[in-house]
Amino acid sequence: MPELPDVEVYIHHLRRRVVGATLEHVRVASPFLVRSFDPPIREAEGKRVLGLRRVGKRIALSLEGDLWLVIHLMVAGRLRWKEPGAKVPAKVGLAAFDFAAGTLLLTEASTKKRASLHLLRGEAALREMDPGGIEPLDADVGAFAEALRRERHTLKRTLTDPHVLSGIGNAYSDEILWRAKLSPVRMTTAMTDEEIARLHAATQAALREWTERLLADTGDEFPDKVTAFREDMAVHGRYRKPCPACGAPVQRIAYAENESNYCANCQTGGKLLADRSLSRLMRGDWPKTLEDLETRKAKLR
Repeated sequence: MPELPDVEVYIHHLRRRVVGATLEHVRVASPFLVRSFDPPIREAEGKRVLGLRRVGKRIALSLEGDLWLVIHLMVAGRLRWKEPGAKVPAKVGLAAFDFAAGTLLLTEASTKKRASLHLLRGEAALREMDPGGIEPLDADVGAFAEALRRERHTLKRTLTDPHVLSGIGNAYSDEILWRAKLSPVRMTTAMTDEEIARLHAATQAALREWTERLLADTGDEFPDKVTAFREDMAVHGRYRKPCPACGAPVQRIAYAENESNYCANCQTGGKLLADRSLSRLMRGDWPKTLEDLETRKAKLR
């Protein structure tokens, strides 16, 4: 799922292309995409784009007439900037937004059509789309601590909860926790002030660094390779590959459709976190430490 850095890069490139331009037509190709009915989506046509805003992981286009066109890419949704009048691709195409200078295509490479489009009237309606999490790049350490300690959850869950922090998902939460040298299962209510300060600094540093990296990578070109898995990430998507800090193999906890990647040496004092499915399968044979895991591997060679 595109997260804060990815969405900010999309917005950066869209500002350069559509602010001040008129949205001439909206071509909707999927019956599952539009989730609002009043005002009707056709009311966006002929309106000038006044600005753009990130609302969590959503992209909101401000239009004349106090209208907001809100795109949520969810997991597999992506944006493409093409020549004027470009066709909506078969199978993956959801919609096209036509401007004089080009066409913005919305695609989704998944059979589960989760991406959504809303047309809203007024700031109040837009605010209702916001889950309410604080902006991690704007919050000082005091506000950050208050948000984290509001409820007792694991750090991984809290970082990815849009009601707590805005715009962070599975990928960047892994990178933040690795940078902060904190376990993904550390409970928020047990954290010390020093740990929270470290997490706050790591959160802001990771999000800023990745936003700058992605902007540098795209240059003047519209981003077309938005992905949650990047080779230069430290731990996310790098199961069994060496940690860039200590060289130990990156570990994972798999759950539902997601997984959490971490370095046992750097983040958990060498302790392996139990993967639910493997723990049930192995029962008492689940290795407790990285050293234990490596010993068992050596015996199997």
